[in-house]
Formats: sequence, structure tokens, C-alpha cells
Amino acid sequence: MSAPYRIVIADDHPLFRAGVALSLQETGRFEVVAAVADAASAVAGVAETAPDLALLDLSMPGSGLEAVRRINEAMPEVRVVVLTASENDEDVMAALSAGAKGYVLKGVGSDSLVDVLDAVMRGESYVPPSLAARILTAMRQPAPTPVSADPLARLTEREDEILALVASGLSNKEVGLKLDLQEKTVKHHMTSILGKLNVRNRTEAALFLRDRKRPE
Repeated sequence: MSAPYRIVIADDHPLFRAGVALSLQETGRFEVVAAVADAASAVAGVAETAPDLALLDLSMPGSGLEAVRRINEAMPEVRVVVLTASENDEDVMAALSAGAKGYVLKGVGSDSLVDVLDAVMRGESYVPPSLAARILTAMRQPAPTPVSADPLARLTEREDEILALVASGLSNKEVGLKLDLQEKTVKHHMTSILGKLNVRNRTEAALFLRDRKRPE
């Protein structure tokens, strides 16, 4: 029998985290080398243990999405799989864009989770069948045409700040806390940003910012 896959698990619910860890270890095919409760600890745990896999929740403190991105950038050989309750198309696209190799919904059985992790270690990717058709449709839609040569120049200073934080992986609530704004105010600014950039969602706005630079 080959050596078990070494895995880091990150989820802010202690009972759920412990249950997943126990289920995986009981198979004899996984060795849990770290089980942590927030994004920063997930990144640190991966850096310290150099596992084969990292299984991360999206909604844990500190932005699970940013943890996916940082792990993928620093250690691309580590296969990152998201285990989350979110069925939001935007979250799926954001996770895959950040480097996740799999997207699994909480409530999955332990046998099915093991199958997904095995598939990811074989080099495959995984999205639940219930989400795959919607994501494929979204990916096939043509990208919106820019409304001007420099749409970023149309943003206000506050909108610049908010877009930069969103692009770093923060949620509207986290942006509000950082800038001392109400979450509904951040949502209002995001609506304005999407309209000015002529994009459909915050993920496209973040990718737009990453791919474009303001003229000097």
C-alpha cells in the first residue's frame, strides 16, 4: 500500500473539522498533518508541513478564497480543494480562478469526498454535477465589451479602495470593517463599480483590475 496522502484541513467549525479529519484518517489513505480554523493558519500550516492536499472552507475567518490563492501561488504543487456550503456560481468561479482543483459541497458523504480527493491527486478537477452545467454556461458567455479605453479611470477614490480590497479576496462585510463602512454601503459602491467597468460580478471586476493597469 502506498504512503497516505498528507493533508491540511481548514474550517472554523471545530466539530465539523474534527469529523472530516477523523473520517479521512480512518480510511488509512490520508494523514492529517494540520487542522486549523482560519485562513492565515491554513496558509501557515501548508507552508510548515508541505502536504499533498489542502482542504479549505471558503467562509472561515480571514478569507478562504485568499488562502486558496496564496497557497496556489506559493506552493502550486499542493492540490487545493474547497469544501464549502456555498452553491453560489460566483464563489465556484472565484475558487477555481484562484487555483482550487476541486469544489465540494458540505453534506457530501465521506466515501464521495475520498473519491474526489483521489481524483484530484490523479490530476483531475472536480465540480459537483449540480453546479457544473451552470458554470460551463457562464464560462461560455462572451466577455463584456469595455465601455471605454480606460474604465478604471472612471472609478472614484473610494471605489478604487473597495475594488482593490475585493480583488484581494475580501467579502463586502470584511471590506466594510476595514474601511469603517456599512456593508450595504459597500454593496452600493460595488454596484457602481460593476456598471462602470461593464462586468457582471465581483469576480470579473477583480480579474479586470488584475489584468489592467492605469496609464501613468
